[in-house]
Amino acid sequence: MIRVLVVDDHTLVRQGIVGLLQSQPDIEVVAQAGSGAEALAAVAEAHPDVVLMDIAMPGLGGLDATREIRARFPEVQVVILTIHDREDYLFQALRAGAAGYVLKGADVQDLLAAVRAAQRGEVYLFPGATKRLVADYVRRARSGEDRQVWDGLSDREREILTLIAQGMTTPDIAAALYISPHTVQSHRDHIMTKLGLHSKAALIRYAISRGLIEA
Repeated sequence: MIRVLVVDDHTLVRQGIVGLLQSQPDIEVVAQAGSGAEALAAVAEAHPDVVLMDIAMPGLGGLDATREIRARFPEVQVVILTIHDREDYLFQALRAGAAGYVLKGADVQDLLAAVRAAQRGEVYLFPGATKRLVADYVRRARSGEDRQVWDGLSDREREILTLIAQGMTTPDIAAALYISPHTVQSHRDHIMTKLGLHSKAALIRYAISRGLIEA
């Protein structure tokens, strides 16, 4: 079972998330909190595997709470769940130690995937964030800035990477290239590994190099 702490200052929102998570056979909500300070106390008492953390809360905010949790309880993973679809918040969250960033308007499966990925020690970003990063990689590679990365991809991977950058989904790409969605996902996984987009450290280095966050 994945032990989860849900942190959100809006009671109805928090209870809705709790109900969703509790309906999953592999997830158990072990505590709830309405602020960053309450989250720190709950982590110490309940020992969750994953914390679902809102950003905007009174008092100690979600990003500061994430930083504190990761410093004091490094075995606990934090997934940010927020309304803020902003690059600066995304990279601040990663720099604070978050293992994931999901929008509140996302599909339910994205939220569940993020929780499960965090428990495995992986990074999970909402699809739009990945698309933006990929699009920027493609632009930089074609201009010669990241030519080594581009040259390290196969012709098919470059083709799929370009379509991802254009915002196409896995089923869309499969239909366009007359291959199965499973094959597209396999290529996508290889591409992300080569680009370092599944590595939190690589994402932070990238954000620093682009001036999105300060070193």
